[in-house]
Amino acid sequence: MMNITTSYLTRAELWLYITTLAYFLMNGAQLFETLVFVPKWTEAPPDNFRLLLDGRGASLKNFWIVFHSLHEITFILAIIFCWKIDFARNWLLALFAVHFAVRVWTLAFFAPNIINFQKIAETHAVVKDLAAKTARWQTLNYLRVAIFIAVSIGLIPLCVRLFNLRHS
Repeated sequence: MMNITTSYLTRAELWLYITTLAYFLMNGAQLFETLVFVPKWTEAPPDNFRLLLDGRGASLKNFWIVFHSLHEITFILAIIFCWKIDFARNWLLALFAVHFAVRVWTLAFFAPNIINFQKIAETHAVVKDLAAKTARWQTLNYLRVAIFIAVSIGLIPLCVRLFNLRHS
């Protein structure tokens, strides 16, 4: 580890704590959505898909775009401000890689499917195996949320170790 000042450690700690807090807030929103909202719109497809429509339902698109963007900025800032601390940099890069992979999965699978479900609600189109597709989305969403929670839990030992580094 390079020569690191107390000021550097303080900034590193601050950004790590901010991104950890943001991650846990995001997890809270994800858990609420997964346990309360998703079961409502998935229980009777396509009838309940109207809950997904902008202006007529609880479309959360803008919320998630803003929340993920802000969180990812804080995550990148945590990496930048922890860069000189080898263990922190390496652990943050590993966690960010997992986070990024799940975000790519989200953009490649979850978002397009939600858009399709919204189109079905608007057009009343008949889709083969819709109940199975909806159930698959819901089941994979449990896995996605679990991975996001695991990443946030992975930040805790890093926070503790960084705190101990500055306060030892």
